[in-house]
Amino acid sequence: MSRKWSYLLSSVVVVALSRDELDAALGAQLDALCAALHREPFDPAPFEEVGERLVALGYVNEPGLKRTVDVLGKGLLALQEFRASDQHAVRVVGGIGALTCGFTAARARVILDQQESMQQALLKAAHDAQRDRRQSEAKFAGIASSSTNGVLIVGLDGRLAWGNESIGVIIGRQPEAGTRLVELIAPPSIVVFREMMERVLGELGEFEREPMQLVRGDGEFAKVTLTASLLRDDEGKPSHVLVMADDDTELALLQGELRRQSLHDVLTGLPNRQFFTTHLETALRRADPALGVTIFHLDLDAFGLVCNSLGARVGEHLLQHVARRLRAVMSSEKAMVARFDGDEFGILVENTPHTPNIATTMATINADLGEPTYVDDHGLAVSVSAGVVHKPSPDVDPVELLRTADLALRQAKRDRRGQWELFHTNEDSAGRRDAALAVVMPGAWEQGDIGVVYQPVRDLATGALAGVEALLHWDLSDRCAALADESGLILPMGEWLLRIAAGQAQWWRQRGELDQQFGVRLTHHQATDADLVSRIAKVLEETAMPGERLTLTMPVGVLGVADAADNLGTLADMGVRIALDDFGLGPRDLVWLSEMPIVSVLVPKDLVRRQDPRSTALIQAVHDVGVNLCVDGIETAEQAEWWHGEGADLAIGPHFGSPKDAGEFLRTLPD
Repeated sequence: MSRKWSYLLSSVVVVALSRDELDAALGAQLDALCAALHREPFDPAPFEEVGERLVALGYVNEPGLKRTVDVLGKGLLALQEFRASDQHAVRVVGGIGALTCGFTAARARVILDQQESMQQALLKAAHDAQRDRRQSEAKFAGIASSSTNGVLIVGLDGRLAWGNESIGVIIGRQPEAGTRLVELIAPPSIVVFREMMERVLGELGEFEREPMQLVRGDGEFAKVTLTASLLRDDEGKPSHVLVMADDDTELALLQGELRRQSLHDVLTGLPNRQFFTTHLETALRRADPALGVTIFHLDLDAFGLVCNSLGARVGEHLLQHVARRLRAVMSSEKAMVARFDGDEFGILVENTPHTPNIATTMATINADLGEPTYVDDHGLAVSVSAGVVHKPSPDVDPVELLRTADLALRQAKRDRRGQWELFHTNEDSAGRRDAALAVVMPGAWEQGDIGVVYQPVRDLATGALAGVEALLHWDLSDRCAALADESGLILPMGEWLLRIAAGQAQWWRQRGELDQQFGVRLTHHQATDADLVSRIAKVLEETAMPGERLTLTMPVGVLGVADAADNLGTLADMGVRIALDDFGLGPRDLVWLSEMPIVSVLVPKDLVRRQDPRSTALIQAVHDVGVNLCVDGIETAEQAEWWHGEGADLAIGPHFGSPKDAGEFLRTLPD
């Protein structure tokens, strides 16, 4: 087999060995692989080392790897010594996967070393040009013109002075002199590019290097690594910037192709996610129309606890045990068990009339995994949570199916363990609508589609205006703040809301039109933001708004987080009034009032509508510690009268006025 390997390899690559030397070298590698397959326990490391040695032989490229995978995959499994056990077949597949990983890593290092060497040569030539202009400029021009890297000379004004032909090859068009360099940068990389150029012009280092994307002539993006260095004139003053672009496309394509070839997980021998997805597509087409298929997305509960306490090696043994047990449990079904990522597994069952229902299958899996297995004298037992998709349409995209299974898994794991959740289309539709809105929210904010509205806070006893609350408003969703919180946009957007609200309050106060307490509700991420206090202080300073005229409302659920508690205390020391939202639903809610400087609490809308007589006790308990109570969501006069009768102090809701923009809010206030 080693002679065949040598023959096929030498037919597609160039190596610095004679045919006999190559035969001997590959024969030694084959012996090492066979020894590794017999060794107990099995360790795929020798396969990975062989992959690295292939690259060390010389110019062994992708075709050489393909020939190697083909020869070893078929040849090793054909050897008599490896036919007797399915275990050897799994080891061969895992070993070949490790070999491709070793080859990929070594090949990437070779390519990066070559690129680094070329960059150093270009940089040296550029800086030598400052000492001996004529000779070095000729040398630089020769190197730059023949380089496969894109080379650009850019003026300090950011406009292109010169570029070699390779930059035209990389982006599919030759940029003209005078073109602004930033116009070649893809939008996702603009911020990184500008920061890099600021460091170069600020002379913070000899050169700067960042991965980013360039805009190609066909509108697509080219992945490159840009290296920028400052050039100086004869007097030592900055004159231009030398920019080199390393084309990362070839390396990315090579890595992608090698990943595609490796279809099994090295650790467990199970099919990986890619193999599972391909198989799912086939299974959907051939499944019985009446019975369909069932997809389980499994996640080990508390796996991180095992690794953190007993070490990664014990965690790996546990994953191997789970893989074996899952295959054993599903052995009577027409099923594929795969390992996705980390501690996540997938099971695809092609249902038959005798296939157990989902609950039975999950109970069997958890019962089996609940039996302890011993690793280094540690008796370990685990449970799994699962997201399940049952009898999907045969026309659905497999990737979409896995997404929905993952969504169901996240629902199953929410504050629970060892549970499973069946995917429901209606819930997914609402979730996807929200996700789609969250994606376009930054653009909507930039275009001015998201604004600030104001709603009145009324005294329940007199109906008088007791304060004003500022809210984010977006015509496309009534969950604007919640979506911003989920997407991470809430921190800059929330600071903007505070600045607008505080500025409006000061404008009304200075004109003598309105002088009331102004309130803003904080989301979970805002309340726990380490920079919240500095953000509030900055807004108060910029708008000259007195801290005691601002009320910030925090979700009561965040008070157990240290950062939130620290923020609350510091803001109260600054004079800012603090209120709690969603109050009255948790066992510690009343405790917080005696431990922290709270001035008001808001009763949530579901409790407002319920009008439970037991609320009287809650209101009295709140008043006993000197805190007033506001009911949020009053819709009718009957509700307002009931809560007033129970002793509530303030109210917000449609009955007292819906949110309006600043001008309309002021016009609609009663005289």
